[in-house]
Amino acid sequence: MIPPPAEHPPAHKARTLRTDAEAVFAAGDAVHLRGPGGSLVLRPVRGALRTVLQRLAEGPLPQEELYEGLDDTERELVDAVVERVGFFLAHSVLTHQEPPVRREVLRLEPTAPDAGHRTVPVAADTRVRLSRFALCRTRDGVLVLESPLAKFRAVLLDAAARQLVAALGQPVPAAEAGEPARLSEAETLDALAHLVGAGLVEPALPDGSFASDTEPRLRQWDFHDLLFHSRVRSGRYDAAFGAVYPYRGVIDPQPAVKPVPEGRTVPLHRPRRADLDRKDPSLTAAIETRRTRRTFGERAMTADELGEFLYRVQRIRVHHTPAAEGDEIVSRPYPSGGSLYELELYATVLRCEGLTPGIYFYDSYAHRLVLVNEAEADRRAMLGVASRSAGFEVHPDVLFTVTSRFQRMAWKYRAMAYATTLRHTGVLYQTMYLVATAMNLAPCGLGNGDADLSARVLGLDYLTESSVGDFLLGTLPPDAGIPADSGSEWHMVNSPEWALPPDGAGPGTR
Repeated sequence: MIPPPAEHPPAHKARTLRTDAEAVFAAGDAVHLRGPGGSLVLRPVRGALRTVLQRLAEGPLPQEELYEGLDDTERELVDAVVERVGFFLAHSVLTHQEPPVRREVLRLEPTAPDAGHRTVPVAADTRVRLSRFALCRTRDGVLVLESPLAKFRAVLLDAAARQLVAALGQPVPAAEAGEPARLSEAETLDALAHLVGAGLVEPALPDGSFASDTEPRLRQWDFHDLLFHSRVRSGRYDAAFGAVYPYRGVIDPQPAVKPVPEGRTVPLHRPRRADLDRKDPSLTAAIETRRTRRTFGERAMTADELGEFLYRVQRIRVHHTPAAEGDEIVSRPYPSGGSLYELELYATVLRCEGLTPGIYFYDSYAHRLVLVNEAEADRRAMLGVASRSAGFEVHPDVLFTVTSRFQRMAWKYRAMAYATTLRHTGVLYQTMYLVATAMNLAPCGLGNGDADLSARVLGLDYLTESSVGDFLLGTLPPDAGIPADSGSEWHMVNSPEWALPPDGAGPGTR
């Protein structure tokens, strides 16, 4: 911890229950604490401990008032219990007046079980600002300040707190940050000590820069990426997480099989398993020879090839509807969390022998295509986006758009639904790559697409179902063989002929 400057006393410390927790004082000597993530029963709770818990439940108090009337032994007992129930408690920042004028400015609530509270006093002339990763949002009707770098959220209970945060949108001397909020200099520095200690506000470095702009690890994180990373895995966020069925009994779940849109249908070829077993390469051969192809052959794909590809990649193999209330599930050739299979495929057919160009929905239950858009301009628009993603003009036979029916996942999973959809998209990509390789076709997964354009072209609602992936497929160009010599620009490793030198030096020193 940075030692406090001589001219600035340590920050005031006050405690209370967090805004989303409650203490129920049951008959006898039990106290029930309820909050995010569960509840805790304390027993026996008598004497000084009961008094302190009651004070915490009534509102924020400075440490000396919270422990008023306790001797050293009682303080030790209370400290031990407070440490144990720390996730149900918050650290408050109070104005420096005496009651009843004194008010609570903001409240720091832990968002991680291991959150360690500290204050970092800031000198009056130090320039401060919000962290580049900080965000304000409304939560339970109150504005809160959060950051993926922080294990606390600041609940901005008072108008002064909201004005202080607004003033920190640009660098400002610490003593001046509270002027719009009409906080005294001492109150401003007190609030900043808590916010800097929590990682929500950052002081300028000696050269005037800020760590989130200059520190190499932080510079390479985009705001939304780091926020997403912090929210989709357990550790530093206290919201409900996982398969908690948040809307069961409130909103009807989406069906496992998407209702088929209206349009002309085209039956597809169904390959026989025995034929696939006879002609397919081994899994090892498919993995080792898999390549991304951005150029394609002169021969057009056939409708039978497209049918076989879709059958092996995305068809519904099993459909299960439970007798009682539960998940309606299906099975496809790739794995999916909860067997929910929220991904759908649309095929923009540009060149395919035996199939009219157009944009089709793949009906994975009936194994057929359904024409949803015949406009040539829309096909060109979809191909233009794919070309920009690939970095040059591409001419595949088919462009697949992978969409997600988002509510299919969100009905069951909390916090991780979209992240799991992206995992599924990667699994589907790999399945498409390996099947294309086994069929001697040219695959190319794309890293970007236009979800708004595809929603319009495919006739979808952006928030209900829109694109999460794009994939090109065509025939192999004549020069598609894998050369025996990869060329001097490539350094081949982990082949049977490859070995590190005796001194263990890696490629960078060879």
